[in-house]
Order: sequence, then C-alpha cells, then structure tokens
Amino acid sequence: MARDLDRDEEKRACVTGASGYIASWIVKLLLHRGYVVHATVRSLNDPKKTEHLRGLDGAKEKLHLFKANLLEEGSFDSAVDGCCGVFHTASPVLIETPNPQTDLVDPAVKGTLNVLSSCAKAPSVKRVIFTSSAATVFHTGRPITSETLFDETWFSTPEACKGFIGVCMFAKNSTFIPKWPRAFSHSQDSYVLSKTLAEIAAWKFCEENGIDMITINPVVVIGPMLQPVINWSSDLLFNLVNGKSETYLNATFGWVHVKDVAEAHIKAFEIPSANGRYILCETVAHFSQIVDILKELYPNLKLPHKCMDDQPFQPTYQISKDKARSLGIECIPLRETLKEAVDFLIEKKLITP
Repeated sequence: MARDLDRDEEKRACVTGASGYIASWIVKLLLHRGYVVHATVRSLNDPKKTEHLRGLDGAKEKLHLFKANLLEEGSFDSAVDGCCGVFHTASPVLIETPNPQTDLVDPAVKGTLNVLSSCAKAPSVKRVIFTSSAATVFHTGRPITSETLFDETWFSTPEACKGFIGVCMFAKNSTFIPKWPRAFSHSQDSYVLSKTLAEIAAWKFCEENGIDMITINPVVVIGPMLQPVINWSSDLLFNLVNGKSETYLNATFGWVHVKDVAEAHIKAFEIPSANGRYILCETVAHFSQIVDILKELYPNLKLPHKCMDDQPFQPTYQISKDKARSLGIECIPLRETLKEAVDFLIEKKLITP
C-alpha cells in the first residue's frame, strides 16, 4: 500500500522514458507538485530528448536526468534508487519496422522487467505506475459491436493480438485497410502484442516480488506536445489537418487528452486506495466524427472529405469511465481536446489555417 505522500519530507519520483509525449507531461506535473524527479532518457547528449525537460518550471532545482537503456540490465538502478514512486512509461512506439521482435517486443517486455528489477532492489519504492495501453484491453477475439462495453476486466490475449492486422481490429469480416501515410502498417499487430506481453509480464513479476503496481491504459492520446518531435498519436491528428489527405480512415478509436492521462498517473500513485488497471477515455469516435468536429472548429482548414473505403463504418463501442472517476478524473471534452491540439499545431506553425 502506498504511504501518505503528504507526510514525506521530500517527494522523489522516477519517470522512465521521460522525453516521450505522456512522460514529459508527467514530469511537468510532478515538478509542479514539488516532486524531485529522476528522469531517464536514452541519451543525455541529445537535445531533442533533454532540452524541453530542462526548460520546465522547477526543472533547474528539482529535475535530475539519468541515462538508461531498456535492454541493459541494471541500467535503471541509480535512477530508481531513493524514489518512493516509479512511473514506467518507456516503451517503443514504432508502427512501421522490419524487425518487430527486436524493435518492439523485446524492448517492451525485457525493458519492463529490467525497470521492475531495479524497483525490487530499491526499498524506497512504494508503488510503480506502469503506462500500458488500451491495446491490452480490446483484443480478446470476441466480436465488438456498438453495444460492447469495455472495462478494466477485459484483457487482450497474445493469440488475438497476433491475429490483429492494421486497423481492422473491430471489423469482423473486413479486408485490410491500405496503409495511411505515417500512420499504420503490418507491424501494428506487433505493437499491440508488445504492450500486451509487457503488461502480462509486469503483473506476474510484481506478484512474485511483492511490488505494488498500477497500470494506466489510455486510448489514443492527443493534445499539446511538450517534446519537439511529433509522436504517433499526435501524428494521427496531424494527418487530418495538414491539408495533404483527401480521405480519412474507416476506424473508430477512443480519444483522451494528454493532461488527463498524466494527471491519472499521479493520482493513481498518490491515492492509497488506488489499485489494478485504469482505462482512460473521454469519447469513442469514428474518424468521420472527428472530421465533423474539426470542420466546425476550423472552417478554413483543408480537411479530408470522404472515407478511404466504402465499407460500413466501424462501430462506436463503449468504454466504462467508472474506475477512472474513482481517481477523481473527469476527462476534458473531446471538442476542447481537439481544439487545444490543433491550436498548438497552428501556434508552432506545423499547419497553416
């Protein structure tokens, strides 16, 4: 059970993969709350991984950067040592790779076990918050309809993940949807598998070693970015608004604001009664619905005007919000999330209204 953090003289937490999209926001919020943050990155000499972290409010006084590699045993020992909480977000998000086992599965699974091994060695660690994914929830082999209600008891199976191709996960009899630029490929099933195997391995390790772990399982995460490189989920939105695509995907996803995801991580750590898994989703929406909202918000943007195939739209299934609400999380509405995300792209001159 996590101790009452308000009684700690100095709150100290480790964030792995700290240069990433969600992780950067976790670091930002932890610093704002007065934590001393041990942030791990793959290279201390890469400004794309460090400058935006060093520029955060409070970073000069309370941020310490550590070099760590997911596949190097003991690499996280020094970063974890002395921390009461560990936020493990480091995991590759590669949707297109010729070597999915080497580039996705091994770093996700072995890396998670390496981080947890470091946690098991550190008596200071009271709780681990593991950034998982809704990918570890949806792929069970059961048919999905508009009546399907996902909650934290659903768990993807490796067998179902291996049968997942592209974005056809919800279409029972659909054909493969051609790759959308910079979005999906045949390697997508390996990403889903990597996240599922990593979470399975994490739960087993924590049970065997007496580690208090909680997983956060977000759907597609969008919103303003802190890091200088566009991540995969932000790229999904970018491809809709950059004026280069005439079609949108025939795909349905859950959507959630990155701030809510980061906030949920910290609340899951700080609330003693928190336990198990937490799916984070504000709205489940088909890409056609996303485009409709964007047309209302930005009538001058060149947006896709048709679906890329003539198949029936994938269903807008349902996701329970009850457990996330037990953390006090009331997600930012999708319309507001989309506006913040696109306004950020405009502000950074990545798109032109």
